[in-house]
Amino acid sequence: MADQVAAMCDQLIKALNVMMDAETGQVYRLEALKFCEEFKETSSFCVPCALQLADKAQPAVVRHFGLQILEHVIKFRWNNMPQQEKVQLKECAMHLLATGTHSILEEESHIKDGLSRITVEMIKREWPQHWPDMLKEMEALTSNGEAQTELVMLILLRLAEDVITFQTLPTQRRRDIQQTLTQNMESIFSFMMAILHLNVEEYRKLKGSSGHELQARAHCRVAVATLNTLAGYIDWVSLVHITSGNCHLLEMLCLLLSEPELQLEAAECLLIAISRKGKLEDRKPFMLLFDDVAIHYILSAAQSADGLAICMKSSESQAVEVVERRYIFLKRLCQVLCALGGQLCCLVGSDVEVEVPANLSKYIEALLAFTTHSSQFLKKTTLPTWGALFRHETLSKDAVVVEMATKFLRTSMTNLVKAGFPSRNDNPSCQYSCVDFDSDEDFNFFFNSYRAQLGLVVRFACRIVPLEAFQIASEWLQYQISSPIDTGAITSKTAEGLCSLLSPSVVQWDAMTVFMECMATQIFKNVAEEKLPIDQSMELVQAVLNYDTKDPLILSCVLTNVSALFPFVIHRPHFLQQVLYKLFKAVTFEVGQETKAPRSRAVKNVRRHACSSVIKICRDYPRVLLPCFDMFYNHVKKLCSSLATLSQVESSLMEALVLISNEFKDFEKQKAFIDELMASVVADWTSEEMRHLLSNPAVYLSFVGADQVVTEQNKDAGTTGHNRGRLSFCLYAMMGVVKRVRWPADLEEAKAGGFVVGLTPAGAPIYRNPCTAQFLAFLPNLLVLIRTQNSLFTPENMARLSETFSRAHDVMDAEKNVVLGLTQNLLDIYDSAVYRTSLERMQGFFSTLYDNCFHILGSAGVSLQQEFYTIERQLVLSCPQEYYNSLLCPLLGPLFAYMQQRLNAKWQVISQRTSVNGEDEEVVCQESHVTQEMLEEQLVRLLTREVLDLLFVSCISKKGNEPAADKEEIDEEDMMMDSAHTASPAQPTDELSELGKHLMKHENIYMNMLTLSFTSLSWRDTTNCHRTASMVCWTLLRQVVGGNLLPEAVTWFYTSVLRALQVHGQHEVCNSTLSQLAMHIYENLRARYPELRAVMTQIPNISVEALDQYDHRLLDPNAQKVGDKKRKDQFRKLIEGTVGKALCQQFRKEVHIRNLPSLYKNPKPDKDIVLNSEATGLEALFAPEKNTL
Repeated sequence: MADQVAAMCDQLIKALNVMMDAETGQVYRLEALKFCEEFKETSSFCVPCALQLADKAQPAVVRHFGLQILEHVIKFRWNNMPQQEKVQLKECAMHLLATGTHSILEEESHIKDGLSRITVEMIKREWPQHWPDMLKEMEALTSNGEAQTELVMLILLRLAEDVITFQTLPTQRRRDIQQTLTQNMESIFSFMMAILHLNVEEYRKLKGSSGHELQARAHCRVAVATLNTLAGYIDWVSLVHITSGNCHLLEMLCLLLSEPELQLEAAECLLIAISRKGKLEDRKPFMLLFDDVAIHYILSAAQSADGLAICMKSSESQAVEVVERRYIFLKRLCQVLCALGGQLCCLVGSDVEVEVPANLSKYIEALLAFTTHSSQFLKKTTLPTWGALFRHETLSKDAVVVEMATKFLRTSMTNLVKAGFPSRNDNPSCQYSCVDFDSDEDFNFFFNSYRAQLGLVVRFACRIVPLEAFQIASEWLQYQISSPIDTGAITSKTAEGLCSLLSPSVVQWDAMTVFMECMATQIFKNVAEEKLPIDQSMELVQAVLNYDTKDPLILSCVLTNVSALFPFVIHRPHFLQQVLYKLFKAVTFEVGQETKAPRSRAVKNVRRHACSSVIKICRDYPRVLLPCFDMFYNHVKKLCSSLATLSQVESSLMEALVLISNEFKDFEKQKAFIDELMASVVADWTSEEMRHLLSNPAVYLSFVGADQVVTEQNKDAGTTGHNRGRLSFCLYAMMGVVKRVRWPADLEEAKAGGFVVGLTPAGAPIYRNPCTAQFLAFLPNLLVLIRTQNSLFTPENMARLSETFSRAHDVMDAEKNVVLGLTQNLLDIYDSAVYRTSLERMQGFFSTLYDNCFHILGSAGVSLQQEFYTIERQLVLSCPQEYYNSLLCPLLGPLFAYMQQRLNAKWQVISQRTSVNGEDEEVVCQESHVTQEMLEEQLVRLLTREVLDLLFVSCISKKGNEPAADKEEIDEEDMMMDSAHTASPAQPTDELSELGKHLMKHENIYMNMLTLSFTSLSWRDTTNCHRTASMVCWTLLRQVVGGNLLPEAVTWFYTSVLRALQVHGQHEVCNSTLSQLAMHIYENLRARYPELRAVMTQIPNISVEALDQYDHRLLDPNAQKVGDKKRKDQFRKLIEGTVGKALCQQFRKEVHIRNLPSLYKNPKPDKDIVLNSEATGLEALFAPEKNTL
């Protein structure tokens, strides 16, 4: 046998060398791999060959393969091995641990890993029942030297990871091992602490001694391994073990922060420990870390690491680079401080009566040091802690925190400035960004998130020191106004001398503007009116109004400051006209006097920004602006009369006028104004010429220029451009009016103003809208336009498009990027023209026009209500109940049926494409083709969600936290401070909306909705599957389960859920909601529909006996019932054969670990003592063998 083993080992080594040789061809490599795999699966010589290959005399790659064979044997053959072979294999493995390695510094890490894996696999199968002395054997191994001590630590760490972290064992085995670990944790911790203490002491003793460097490194290596193992246990053991001995472990970890070779691992342990949750009483000892000694070690370690985190690249060059290990240590220390702050905020002011630490100022200074660090990552890490401190009921009033709030605000002046792009070298942050970010796009995405979070914390600080915040903002704004514009090295591409987004002046103005907005939102909430700095604020307003710039990016910031300071203007009304004129001037902003070139996006943004600012102040302060109405109206008239083509800008000003007119609170007066304002628009829109061109697709395409070829000589800027602008303006104007006209919110004011015309049967008031007459005149041609727009996709109309505009109906490139989640270069976005080509301009026109048509209809439903629905036009959300049956039911039923068919066909194409490409891996597609497929799939996914959202809002009465109607209504208190969010599963709702109840009265409609809902579960969109399964399917189905559903329908509903489990079951959230839905259907319908059992019996690998037991408990009223959790677990086991696996799991060989006799399961005594006595007495008396009595 020895010869056979030796021969086989030779063959395996040759095969291994073939596989590892870079020069080997693919065919030979595959043959060698096949030989090795077949040997592992089938050979009876696995163990002897593996032991021979794992001998330390062999090369490392051969030894590793030998260890892999041993691991394979334990994983897949252990259950069938005789006990003697198991014992023998275990002894061989322990021998390898004791003598089968080189010294700790010479041995390869993958060999150590392989040895630990083998041992842990045996522990998982045999400990503690069949290997009770395992821990003692491990402890004995450490006496063999540093190499064995490190191996023991690796074994303990891997055991904890497999059992606790990854939970790769069956439940009973995991419970047995975890409970045994917990019972022995005190001795395990003492053992690890002793090893750590011993090796740290030896390392410190020897590290400076010449001739002992190798021994010192060996002790250091053991200490590192011990710290890593401790980190694997600190996360889950009882807090008692962490805080015992007056926090001896934490004290040791703080001391190790000063050891450069151990500090990172010590910081990791410290972070895990301090981040622990649990009872507040158990966490109270963490406050010892606020003592002088602990804080001193943390601060000194941070200062030392910061000094060493940057080093020179070379002696000749001045360039510097980040030392990654030191930088990672800095990150961990920062996280330690933040976790400590989290414990402080939890404990102070709680029931455990923890006082504010005496040296809180030291701690906060340390936190501020990280906030002022050059690394953007470190700055962001501190923000949740600052937010918690500034919001804390007790700490926010402490003098130290109040003083620090002002310092934090001053620090924010630097931190709000966007700097540190990894591609540049103009800021100390750049070096750290090179480590943290792969590209400028990554950095930009990070910084936007960071600044939003920083803005939130600045608001919290402004609540504490609002007047100081105002002073800082005032000084900063005045400084920016007085500073000359610095365009920097990177200037605008569209006009000479203008700034780009990265120009120094722009980034400073941008940062200051964010700060000003944060301050302004808080000062009015936290300062009494009589204490507001009105005079100072008016000086600021005057300075901003006097500031003149032709740079669009800076002007945009100026406009934001005007909006932010406007609440102060209310107290000095004589400034109103100056503010409006400043905004009016920006509304028609141009870079030059006259420019024929296409406007850049920056210029367009200034105009839109000015319009938005006007609309915002008119929306928020219409009563204040009412005295300026005539001046405003005259300006708009003058502007409109001076332009040949009106645009969105003019329509926005009309929209702002309408907002002010709502303050008339007089129906006739407001109607007269609306009629006058819209007279020319409605006259143009309702003309015979307009009706003719809107109703004929060929004429319409010619009118907008889509059938014309555009060349360099024949630019697309003449009549057709004017025509497109004419159509767009009419729609923008009507949309602004319909969206903004409102009757008074107060019922009495509405009655007095003539807005109320009657009452509904339920007694609610019926209002009339001053714009109804204009809208009804506008509506016929609007519907004609929608019909024509829809017909543009027919083949004959597609053929009418010229060569220039043949792709006019394609998705625009910018929108494609949004759908696909692709980023665009920042400078390109703002420096480019809004539309770079005639084709893009036409695409934008068609897309916007189409959207605006439906925005008008949507706004009309909300604004006109009864007056809109009486003209037989349907929209869902605002429809009064009396029109549900006559209007919405005839619309929604066919719509849902059509969308189900349409979407199902689209998803079938996507599924077929996925399965075909999955089978044929040799298919090579062009990148553009792949991108188009991805785009199509994402668009189908978005459309699916829109359709199911419509179904949801139509049918389901959503309970709980309704989203705020306006983002401005959301209070900062409700925003999450942590950047990492965990999505909680949606809670099922049991209630139908009023519209849902009407829809469910019609069989064809509710079957269409059910078909759409259950079919969509199997479409490859996990978000939709989870939402529909948890909120829609059962809510709809339970309404009709009492009716006469056909068995075929019930079977189809149930199999649809099981099919969805096949598609989405690999995702735990979907698995949970689908299993719950399947259980609801089975338990509620099983009694009436025995066909459901037939479906269950077709599930692969189902236990018929378990199914019988489940059915018995379900159907027999006298059967013993079980708890909800156990019932759910039983049902999930029944249907687990339907659950699909992820691709990475489909071809993986299953590892089976057998349960051992449980050590901890106490048999439950029978509760019925009388029954027991009868069973032992009466049954024995009448047993058959007693017949002789």
